[in-house]
Amino acid sequence: MSKIKDKSMQVFLNELASSSPTPGGGSAAAFMGAQSAALVSMVCNLTIGKPKYAAVEVDMELLLEKSEKLRTELTAMIKSDMEVFNRLMASYGLAKDSEEEKAVRSVQIQTILKEATLVPLACAKACSEVVLLSKEAAEKGNVNVVSDAGVAVMSAYAGLKSAALNVYINANSLKDREFAAMQLNVLEGILAGVEVESEEIYQLVKDKL
Repeated sequence: MSKIKDKSMQVFLNELASSSPTPGGGSAAAFMGAQSAALVSMVCNLTIGKPKYAAVEVDMELLLEKSEKLRTELTAMIKSDMEVFNRLMASYGLAKDSEEEKAVRSVQIQTILKEATLVPLACAKACSEVVLLSKEAAEKGNVNVVSDAGVAVMSAYAGLKSAALNVYINANSLKDREFAAMQLNVLEGILAGVEVESEEIYQLVKDKL
């Protein structure tokens, strides 16, 4: 399979809709995040160089650097989610006829489940960062594209909540409950306040329309 990030949107959507388990919700969450970061970048690019926004040009250039960094990271996560899920499915297919085989299979599954918990956790964190970037884009960006900053925050929030579901389902399958609790605690810290923040940014954008 070629790199998913290099495929056309139609191919990605076709594969998302297919009976294949990958790409799935985790990749979709990363795509939402990458899309939201791209929208923040668009607002920046349509603000930078405009005489009317000269006072915030430096701020928007810095914002663009951050949004592009996150876009790159989130785009890579589309593929990372697919890879870890495919390895997890392969581990479930390992032999389990003898007690030794069962033990090896269990260790393999649990090892990959930890990674499968960390990948969407990283996605959730990145999406939460895009939420914050969209606020600055809405506050300082070209008012003619402020609605795009609003779409950015909604997409980032959707990506965050979607990634969170993947953290929950994988963490709940972990036997290492200390590790699971630690990651869930990190996730709750990421989620805290983001819902309110997202709605405030949405209203900020709406008020500018």
